Amino acid sequence: METRKMLRFDWDTVSKIYGEGIATGYATFEKTIPSFEAWDKAHLPTCRIVAIENDHILGWAALSPVSSRCVYGGVAEVSIYVGKEHKGQGVGILLMKTLISQSEEEGFWTLQSGIFPENEGSIALHRKAGFRYIGKRERIGQLDGEWKDNVLFERRSTSVGI
Repeated sequence: METRKMLRFDWDTVSKIYGEGIATGYATFEKTIPSFEAWDKAHLPTCRIVAIENDHILGWAALSPVSSRCVYGGVAEVSIYVGKEHKGQGVGILLMKTLISQSEEEGFWTLQSGIFPENEGSIALHRKAGFRYIGKRERIGQLDGEWKDNVLFERRSTSVGI
């Protein structure tokens, strides 16, 4: 298993994996898979990664800006999705480690994530990768008419922005 840069032609598989996450009801507030153009606009052009094995995409990771204000230029939000057939096989931690490394090369000093509390796998992954719990936003948004909380995690670089 290895990682490489996500390419435009990966979108069919990447979007299917995203759709699997949407279907769980605890990975995102999104209800439908966006077009590539909408997804592309919402994510940073750097730090887009896929995990592959035998030319098969197992999962993906990308960063989103947290603000358009330049003072937050080194802060980004993490998205990591692993195909349902590949959970528990180390795909998530490989993606996260690669994402952390690439984000630091790009000058990011803080990575953050908002995770539904019931997404225990994502919480465990973030803890394993050195993210720390920083708080909870209660009833931050609705999904299918139900108020959802978000637990917040962040990782501060030990080499950038110190």
